[in-house]
Amino acid sequence: MSTLNFILGFHTYLEDYKEVKRIAGEFGIDSIVLSDPSEMLDSGLTGEYKLYYGGTPIKDIYRAKFSSATVCFQKYSTEKTREYIEKVWKQPTYVVRPYGIQGTDEFVQLLSKLSGKPVPDTLVKERQKLLDAMADSYYWIHGKRFALWGDPDFVYGITSFLLELGAEPVHILCTNAGDEWAEEIKELCGKFDNGKYAQVFPGKDLWHMRSLLFTEPVDYMIGTSYGKFLWRDTGTPLIRIGYPIFDRHHLHRYGILFYKGALNLLVWIVNTILDETDRRTIGIAETDYSFDLIR
Repeated sequence: MSTLNFILGFHTYLEDYKEVKRIAGEFGIDSIVLSDPSEMLDSGLTGEYKLYYGGTPIKDIYRAKFSSATVCFQKYSTEKTREYIEKVWKQPTYVVRPYGIQGTDEFVQLLSKLSGKPVPDTLVKERQKLLDAMADSYYWIHGKRFALWGDPDFVYGITSFLLELGAEPVHILCTNAGDEWAEEIKELCGKFDNGKYAQVFPGKDLWHMRSLLFTEPVDYMIGTSYGKFLWRDTGTPLIRIGYPIFDRHHLHRYGILFYKGALNLLVWIVNTILDETDRRTIGIAETDYSFDLIR
């Protein structure tokens, strides 16, 4: 059995840490997650004072340098880590962003290559279920205009999934990114017809986003709790995904990566669209002709 290290980077959705170990296990891979906050930040209430039962065991941290390779899920937050692992541990490193269909496909194919095993039927079925859900909701998401912000790799992954859903990412902003990230986003959007409206803003903040929402309005925003002030000022509905989220509970307990995580993203996005559709069609004898029971 081969051993692989997985570094998710700065990632706060705890189910993804459990999921990466499950998926690796489907290929017979022994996984070491560096580091693993699951079963710690979401551990159960026992009524007793004791240490959390999750996390990465110390023995796994020690043996990580003997693994076959290290897979990183973030390009821009793990650059120095990957350099160290390659030079000091003499390990190959790989970067994948397992968001949506394409990103998860690349991750699954990498595990298949490294393990020498075919993709398990369980993952094939999970992919099929995601595609089915995307087909069901495509009508509602297609053509919707989005603004989004967050950390570089997160924004890249969400942009990729929006493009797969037929949405139009319009304002793509990242405060802590540079020109390399911007060119990568532009290249990604250039592969899709619905990506032609994308404007990329590295090094800008939400005050800049506020101006954009007034001058070039969009239908929805995807971002952190700070976006509620943009919602207050511009009326643009906010879908809370990313970090930090202070004003809603328990979203950190979900996953947003892999096929199952993409389904969570789809549910949050399409149901926000449907909520807004209902809200905008409640005017009696004015707009309620579209206030339908079935969406």
